[in-house]
Amino acid sequence: MYTAHPDRYADMPYRRTGRSGLKLPALSLGLWHNFGPDRPVETQRAILRRAFDLGVTHFDLANNYGPPPGSAESALGDALKADFAPYRDELVISTKAGYLMWPGPYGEWGSRKYLLSSLDQSLARMGLDHVDIFYSHRPDPDTPLEETMGALHTAVQQGKALYVGVSNYSPEQTREAARILAELGTPLLIHQPRYSMLDRRPETSGLLDTLGELQVGSIAYSPLEQGLLTGRYLDGIPEDSRAASDSPFLDSDAVTGELVGRLRALNDVAADRGQSLAQLALAWVLREGRVTSALVGASSPRQLEDSVAAVGNLEFGADELARIDAIVKK
Repeated sequence: MYTAHPDRYADMPYRRTGRSGLKLPALSLGLWHNFGPDRPVETQRAILRRAFDLGVTHFDLANNYGPPPGSAESALGDALKADFAPYRDELVISTKAGYLMWPGPYGEWGSRKYLLSSLDQSLARMGLDHVDIFYSHRPDPDTPLEETMGALHTAVQQGKALYVGVSNYSPEQTREAARILAELGTPLLIHQPRYSMLDRRPETSGLLDTLGELQVGSIAYSPLEQGLLTGRYLDGIPEDSRAASDSPFLDSDAVTGELVGRLRALNDVAADRGQSLAQLALAWVLREGRVTSALVGASSPRQLEDSVAAVGNLEFGADELARIDAIVKK
């Protein structure tokens, strides 16, 4: 029987999410691509246990995580039952709905029918009566935002979610979503955008400024840019890498000689800070406190440990930031 480490809260910083009372760990564990049946169950369980022992109290999912879709939630449900039942109230568990889950016109996007049906399915897979955060995973161009936000509000009213969030929404859509939710009486807690040293759209689009103004939290996904910022590509494309498989999330054509040169230069910055490239990338996302938490995936406990070590140095000098900008923007 698993017993959590007694000092699990000693080193992980926790940040308040917007103007809410909820704090999230600086690093959260995403169960996107390493918690399907193609991965050993014991490895999955070891990652979850190690995460919690290191103070990572937030496990982030979506209905379509796996692969196949739904399997990550089922895997977490098994782990909750086997290892984490005594610790449920120490965990923040989030899930999302928005992408394709089942055939027909009611199996994706942002209708009330889809969102609430999906949440019921997610809860059944995880063996839970509620999640802590329920997200609209993407905006729906054909469903009124009032309907989508109304469904999130209903989830809270039904006791099936404690908080609600959005992901992949533009600044304008986020502002309107927050307005609608405020009128309903369910505040918008958090936004989950893609954000990394190599993808700065939350900055350039004004999203981070909007979230600050609205006092809404943020949690960055892909802070390691699909593995590009892990150091795996410093010598080109490894045979067993995501890019080598021509994943829809990272094409081999994107790993150019110019990009590899920039990654090596960023790795030099990391070395000067006593960090790995991945640790540098995570620290950079968390550097100013504008991002509440950064989502990391892990294929092993050791990989997770390397990521969590980033919280030991989140401070940057102006010269370091200028050096990073010069590398990335050249």
